[in-house]
Amino acid sequence: MENKVNKPPQSIFANLFVLFFLAFVIFSSINSKSIERKTFVIEKGMSLNSLTNVLYEEGIIGNKSFFKYSVVLRGLAGNIPTGTFAIEGDVSNAKLIRTIFDEGPIRIKITLPEGLKSEKVLEKIENTLQIQSNMLLTDSSFIEQFGIQASSLEGYLFPDTYYFFQDMTIEEILTIMINQFWNNFDQMLINRANELGFTIHEVVTLASIIEGEALFDSERKTISSVYHNRLRKNIKLQADPTIQYLFQDGPKTLQTKHLTINSPYNTYMYYGLPPGPINNPGIKSIEAALYPEDTDYLYFVAKGDGYHVFSTNQSDHLKAKREYKKQKRMK
Repeated sequence: MENKVNKPPQSIFANLFVLFFLAFVIFSSINSKSIERKTFVIEKGMSLNSLTNVLYEEGIIGNKSFFKYSVVLRGLAGNIPTGTFAIEGDVSNAKLIRTIFDEGPIRIKITLPEGLKSEKVLEKIENTLQIQSNMLLTDSSFIEQFGIQASSLEGYLFPDTYYFFQDMTIEEILTIMINQFWNNFDQMLINRANELGFTIHEVVTLASIIEGEALFDSERKTISSVYHNRLRKNIKLQADPTIQYLFQDGPKTLQTKHLTINSPYNTYMYYGLPPGPINNPGIKSIEAALYPEDTDYLYFVAKGDGYHVFSTNQSDHLKAKREYKKQKRMK
């Protein structure tokens, strides 16, 4: 008679595996070490073995096998992200895996306010992320892929608060900002531009002038009405920000000599809108350009407190200017 060997039920193996897995996960979680803040870079195409070696050499993990098996058991070995990561405190395998696979690379916050020139936008990005920009601002092939009918990205780098990864390229960063512009300049605003007979580029150009003039949201549409009225009556815009755009920094107060600079951006010399935007306007200035207040105003002058005095005729305008100069002398 043959001796039969009794095989243990499959459920025993399954239970043993579950117990082993749970024990492994628990051990991985409590097997931690305390470290000061450290950053590490995961290069594109890096394998799990290479990543493990980097973490071991940086002193972030003390046991290569436990980290590797923790990643494999979670099914993450084929989904290793790239970028610069940071970790500190009591670091277990579980925490490290969450940092890498859930939280992701370091993101750096950059707030770009309304009204910055594009060169200032790039300067702030370069200084914050420690990267070098290139000539993309005027690169026609780069600009055209976004459907922008212009020779420069001036006006299309949407002001907002962004969170960029530390290892992003300038191309990736500009792409995010331009896409944010189109997210805001949506089809409804495009339709409104068509209704007014403006191109998108003309709207952004006018919006940038409004941005350069307006300090308070309550005045944006009123300022817009002045420029719309002047354009309709074929009166020169005489917008100070368009001349200030010609200078690197300032001057904040224009002199008579500045008004004679021969440039298509000199709206004291040339009729209509300048060739393009003079800064990167925010959505409120864009909306103001598209939805001006219904007024008969043709002039405005600063009051000295950020607000303006609006006039329908030159006589009242000159009177407001004299009053402003008088108040300025008294200070």
